[in-house]
This record gives sequence, structure tokens and C-alpha cells, in this order.
Amino acid sequence: MAYWLVKSEPFKYSWDQFVKDKKTFWDGVRNYAARNFLRDMKKGDQVFFYHSNEGLEIVGIARVAKESYQDPTTDEDAWVVVDLEPVKRLAHPVSLKQIKAEPRLASMALIKLSRLSVSPVTPAEWKVILELAGDKG
Repeated sequence: MAYWLVKSEPFKYSWDQFVKDKKTFWDGVRNYAARNFLRDMKKGDQVFFYHSNEGLEIVGIARVAKESYQDPTTDEDAWVVVDLEPVKRLAHPVSLKQIKAEPRLASMALIKLSRLSVSPVTPAEWKVILELAGDKG
């Protein structure tokens, strides 16, 4: 199993809306590196849900429910989506400030590749985030 992080602006698509919807396709990715990460996602992979621009925190855990397929919001063949389903809200959100202050997360893609809306998370980083969240996973 692999680990990932996806970003969403809460005013566009929040964790609470995601939970209400029970499943969504992750669309709108128009960056080739982020698109490639979507293509690499496998069913069952775990995904952190990050509120960007406002909040700036990881708020929940999702799961890949369906692997990549053509983005239904565009006719351009270059873009794909994956289906995600919510697993659970983190016990305590983990802020970007906390992440940047944690030496064990200094190489995290969220920091190093901050412009990407989809990025990988290493197993070690996943554990540290769960520790910061006061969550057992």
C-alpha cells in the first residue's frame, strides 16, 4: 500500500462535504506531475485530505476506491481522476506550521513540492503525521 496527500480549498470542496458525499472523483488536476501521482494510485491506498489556502491543515484520511480513469470534466485525454472515499477525520488536524516544525517531515513533498495538489507521502511521514494528530491510524 502507498500513501498520498490531496489538497482542496475548503470553500470549493471541504472534508465535511466529502463525508456527506461518501465518495468523489478527484478532478481538476492540471499539473503533469500531480497527474502522474494520480495514475500511480492503487485501490486501497491511503490518502491524507489537506485543506489548502484556508485552514492549512491535514484534516482526514481517505482511501482510493477506484484507480485512475479519464477525467469526465474535460475532453483532453491527458487528464485523469481517481475515486476517493472518506475513512475518518483525524483526532486533531495537523497544521502546516506543525509539519514545517517537525524535523522528521523536512523532506515531505507537501513542503518540497508545495504547489502540487497531489503528492506522495512516505510510510515514515504517514506515521509521524498520525502521531501529531494523536491518531492510531
